[in-house]
Amino acid sequence: MPDESDAPFRDSSVSGTGRSEPGASDFLKAAFHWQYNLIALGATVVFAALSASALPLILAGGLELIYLSTIPHNKRFQRLVRSWRFAEERKSHELKINQMWQQLPTDARSRYDQLVSVCKAVDANYSSLSSASQMLVGQMHDKLQGMLEAYLRLLYADQQHIDYLRTTNPTAIKREIDQLQQKLASESPKVKVIDQQRIEILTKRAEKFEKIRENRQVIAAQCGAIEDGLELIRDQSVTMRDPQQVTGQLEGLLQSVEQTEDTVKQVEDIFETAQNEADTLGPLPSDSTISNSAPRTTGRVRN
Repeated sequence: MPDESDAPFRDSSVSGTGRSEPGASDFLKAAFHWQYNLIALGATVVFAALSASALPLILAGGLELIYLSTIPHNKRFQRLVRSWRFAEERKSHELKINQMWQQLPTDARSRYDQLVSVCKAVDANYSSLSSASQMLVGQMHDKLQGMLEAYLRLLYADQQHIDYLRTTNPTAIKREIDQLQQKLASESPKVKVIDQQRIEILTKRAEKFEKIRENRQVIAAQCGAIEDGLELIRDQSVTMRDPQQVTGQLEGLLQSVEQTEDTVKQVEDIFETAQNEADTLGPLPSDSTISNSAPRTTGRVRN
């Protein structure tokens, strides 16, 4: 489990995430499901049952309509609903971050926790600055959290890449392509169509393997840049360098990370579409001659 002393750094990164704004229907639903409203409605039903009269229900229905037509538009209530929404999103985000950390191997966890220690040192060094500088220090703190979260996402994506490369044998794929190409000249037309489609699929798999392997190198370089950059900022914080300059350095580093994450996203799209790629090539013909085709080689591996 993560060290509890590091939790503020992981959890506070939520402040950098996008927040969805509740709509009119969200405020209406929140007003109806508000515990005080449900308690009042429940009490009315019980009272009506005990008194054997429908009058309490009629009165409660009228009051409920007035309540639902006014409370959802109340500014204070809307702020309350927004705070509920933010709390839910924060909890969900923290759970996602913790799950990502849990799924990392031990060495990757250690790298992340070491970077958390670096960021804590930066915060500690700048905490003694004057109150006039605390706004800049707060901005720098938020950017540090964003950097930590981006670093964790990169480590997690890198592990996904490692898992894919570990279960894919490019040599076996290329060998199967060669074997299929050698058989094409002697195959019947229907079997040839099938094997040509198999060759196309295998060729794309080989290309994706190379793309993913190249992408791992990009991730490794970016993670190293984040580590070096934050350690430099920690060293600068010892001499109390202007936090505004440090914030500018963090912004430049974050922009570089965003570019790398765009590349990671492209590879993640490859993972999502690889399973359905055969469908995009059209349906395979069915015929009894398929059974006469040579069996697939043992080198074929799954995505």
